[in-house]
Amino acid sequence: MLGIFSAGIAPGLALLSYFYLKDEVETEPIPVVFRTFLYGALLVFPIMFMQHVLETENIITSGWMEAFFSSGLFEEFFKWFILFYAVYQHVAFDEPFDGIVYGAAVSLGFATAENIFYLVGNGLEHAIGRALLPVPSHALFGVIMGYYMGKSKFSKAGGKKWILLSLFVPVILHGSYDYILITQEHWLYYIMPFMVFLWWFGLRKVKKARALSAAYLKNQYQHQKPLQT
Repeated sequence: MLGIFSAGIAPGLALLSYFYLKDEVETEPIPVVFRTFLYGALLVFPIMFMQHVLETENIITSGWMEAFFSSGLFEEFFKWFILFYAVYQHVAFDEPFDGIVYGAAVSLGFATAENIFYLVGNGLEHAIGRALLPVPSHALFGVIMGYYMGKSKFSKAGGKKWILLSLFVPVILHGSYDYILITQEHWLYYIMPFMVFLWWFGLRKVKKARALSAAYLKNQYQHQKPLQT
């Protein structure tokens, strides 16, 4: 059991550490990051229950509904809800890159709890595959969500547009990921190029968020400097 728990939690913590350390401007308070991670982990229970109800009641009748509605919309909406209502207004969310850190935290909390349950039910031999596909994909969905959330909070205009994109883009990407796994017989041929694209897209958002944070803090410093002289 200890081996399953370790294998289940290690990928999520490694990826969270990676994105946390990417914040070179001003690192986030660890208690707030951990609490966001925990919120994400707790989401597993209501989401699994609702997905079970949809399945047993035969409401989901096709692969695309399972991929884009039961998985994509449900999972990303609840992560978005936590990020928007529990973190967005927090005093610690004080620069654009913070969205990346907290988006990754809530998504990896969910992915880690889901990963542990999966390994308990299916065995430790699935640990490597889970560490290479589902856990990183959740992390990158969260990174992309957090990028748009941070852009919304610190943009002078267009805030509502970025908020909508912070939900819409991860839902589409998550749904596409699941649709490949559900409907394609030779899914490996399709999922690997998709993961390459997802990593490229996510890391591009990380780079842009760092630039936005640097520009934002430079602007803040320039406005404060006359008051300090």
